[in-house]
Amino acid sequence: MNETTTAQGPCVDHLVVFAADLAGGVDWCQRTLGITPTAGGEHPLMGTHNRIFNISSPGHPRAYLEIIAINSVASSALPAGARRWFDMDDATLQQQVAQHGPQLIHWVACVPEVAASHAALTALSIERGAIITASRPTPNGLLQWQITVREDGLRLMDGCLPTLIQWGATHPCDNLPASGVQLQQLRLQHPQAATLRAACEAIGVAHHIAVTAGDVPQLSAQLTTPQGPVTLSSFIPQKAAA
Repeated sequence: MNETTTAQGPCVDHLVVFAADLAGGVDWCQRTLGITPTAGGEHPLMGTHNRIFNISSPGHPRAYLEIIAINSVASSALPAGARRWFDMDDATLQQQVAQHGPQLIHWVACVPEVAASHAALTALSIERGAIITASRPTPNGLLQWQITVREDGLRLMDGCLPTLIQWGATHPCDNLPASGVQLQQLRLQHPQAATLRAACEAIGVAHHIAVTAGDVPQLSAQLTTPQGPVTLSSFIPQKAAA
């Protein structure tokens, strides 16, 4: 891991926007945020692909946004029975995205030592999943990282509890120019706010985000963009009729 990444400490690494297909995700980005993301690539392990762009700001100095989709012409290399990361194989989530368009579904926290942060969550009886090594090729060389992924693919706490990531020698933002979009605040609302806050404190990112209590879980990211302020929010689960 390079010295810059290590010195920065735990932080918001990236936001995850799930799209039904990558072309639709790029179109959504152009319409919603006023930019066209061009960087990104393939995830051979998961059978997914993405587009990414820099959303770093003074409060979040090394952050990016990822638009991710299942690659319909690729197959994953996961073991039999395992599911893709970020609940991407969940039929309900897929239906929501197909019906309503690309959606903020999750966030990822960068930590200096993923094993230590994983252990801190385990001590709180939170099973964040196995630590796996993943990579994807880029024009600047192979991008490598360690990331927590459950075999069942669950995000946990409706996407509000972050996935943990530890980067190798290169971070994506090292080669991402300023995009004109900046992350101003990430807000997490959840009925189990105390548990969520304790988890964020355990991995050292609590001071980078806002955690509030609410009847329904929701992620909200406030961004400045070339088109003005924009807030991206996750789906609010619909309550079943009585």
